[in-house]
Amino acid sequence: MIVSHQHRFIFIKTSKTAGTSLEVFLAGLCGPDDIVTPIFPAVPGHLPRNHAGCYNHMTGAEVRTLVGVAVWRDYFTFCVERNPWDKVISHWSMERHRAEGNLTLDQYLTVGRFPLNHPKYTEPQDPTRIMVNRIIRFEDLDRGIGEMTQQIGLPFPGTLEPRMKSEYRTDRRPYHEVLDRRQATIITDTFATEIRLHGYTY
Repeated sequence: MIVSHQHRFIFIKTSKTAGTSLEVFLAGLCGPDDIVTPIFPAVPGHLPRNHAGCYNHMTGAEVRTLVGVAVWRDYFTFCVERNPWDKVISHWSMERHRAEGNLTLDQYLTVGRFPLNHPKYTEPQDPTRIMVNRIIRFEDLDRGIGEMTQQIGLPFPGTLEPRMKSEYRTDRRPYHEVLDRRQATIITDTFATEIRLHGYTY
């Protein structure tokens, strides 16, 4: 999570959406009085600052309480979201790596610790109400970041590199070649809110 008073933006970090890569990039543009939360595991060159009482994946509602309604309203607020079926495959790949390969996709789906992101960018009492100014699509990440940085007056080299944590996913097949019908249905049901909000289709 980043609150940049220097550039008047707030970045809400979501799960499995290149959030760490984007956070490292944005933190490098931030000033000494901005809020930048730590990353675990730590990334060389990333300098957290002024983060007492904060954590990396704070919800928008928590950040709004932290900075106050006026700052939240006046700053440009944004995050990134991703196709849920692809996001789940990416998250499972990371969890399987952490389990030293001992986690099948069915086991992962049974445990049910999914990368649900909408609670981070919607109103706590109404998940149909998006509370950030912009949600960048992971599927069109570089263009979205380019438009966003141009809007708030920040430089962007044209592509977000390097992509952190991308090495966990060794099977690069499209998600519909990995998931069977039952697995896809579990994800469809679990991510129904995000699918409705963003119009994702399988």
